[in-house]
Amino acid sequence: MRLVFAGTPEAALPALRALLVSHHDVLAVVTRPDAPAGRGRRLVASPVAELAAEHGVETLTPASPRDPAFLDRLRELAPDCCPVVAYGGMIPQPALDVPAHGWVNLHFSLLPAWRGAAPVQHALIAGDEITGATTFRLVPELDAGPVFGVLTERVRPDDTAGRLLERLAVHGSGLLTQTLDGIERGDLAACEQPIDGVSLAPKITVHDARIDWARPAVVIDRRVRGCTPAPGAWTSLRGQRLKVGPVRLGAETAGLAPGEVAVSKRAVVVGTGTEPVLLTDVRPQGKAEMAADAWARGARIEPGEQFGEES
Repeated sequence: MRLVFAGTPEAALPALRALLVSHHDVLAVVTRPDAPAGRGRRLVASPVAELAAEHGVETLTPASPRDPAFLDRLRELAPDCCPVVAYGGMIPQPALDVPAHGWVNLHFSLLPAWRGAAPVQHALIAGDEITGATTFRLVPELDAGPVFGVLTERVRPDDTAGRLLERLAVHGSGLLTQTLDGIERGDLAACEQPIDGVSLAPKITVHDARIDWARPAVVIDRRVRGCTPAPGAWTSLRGQRLKVGPVRLGAETAGLAPGEVAVSKRAVVVGTGTEPVLLTDVRPQGKAEMAADAWARGARIEPGEQFGEES
């Protein structure tokens, strides 16, 4: 089939790579416009745009997929199907109508669970033991189209959102290729999603990533892993933010109030609403990531000090 691929971040690369080496013809990619990055805020092309350039594939970067010039070019390309992975924008009906086989999305959840921008993060925060990926036909309603195929993935106890998304992106690339193969053969039908079991996964904000130390340790563990690497779980001390990497459960220190910090030669332990947790890596405001014990020695944490709200 003749394809126009839509995607933007690193998570879309395994699928694009798989399609580039398949028998399908990738005519062009659609990706978000160049965005500022780094300390110098220099404009940088998206990972999908960079990969497309390496392979000599035309790249379309409309400010909006409603842009008339973009829609005209899409019609000129006349793709049979438009696979999409983490594009980062809603596709309007005029664009949906262009390919004969529609737009086929690879979404990183078991739909109808976790419809939205951050399905992997929300699955971890909620404590899901099983997640997966789904291919479905795009419709105007958010992630509500009929499903072509699914795969499941067990959530590991040490998974962060970054690690889990990386696995799902790799495994999901095969599911997307198989879905397109089935559509091309004409032997794969899409089934409507169940009415029950719908949950939403909106973008995780910096506010969502703040650690509430009064919550149970297992809940804190899930939230930190779900916010790693982005936007990064955080707390505050002495009026400054401190980003917190994945914690470890089962710390032996007892008698700590929620948020209270206890420092030994080799460990930094924090009280929660249940048992304490052990910090691993932290990132002080304006500094690089470092081991929690090294940070604590430099910060000279006093006995009884507590993490609290940002001042």
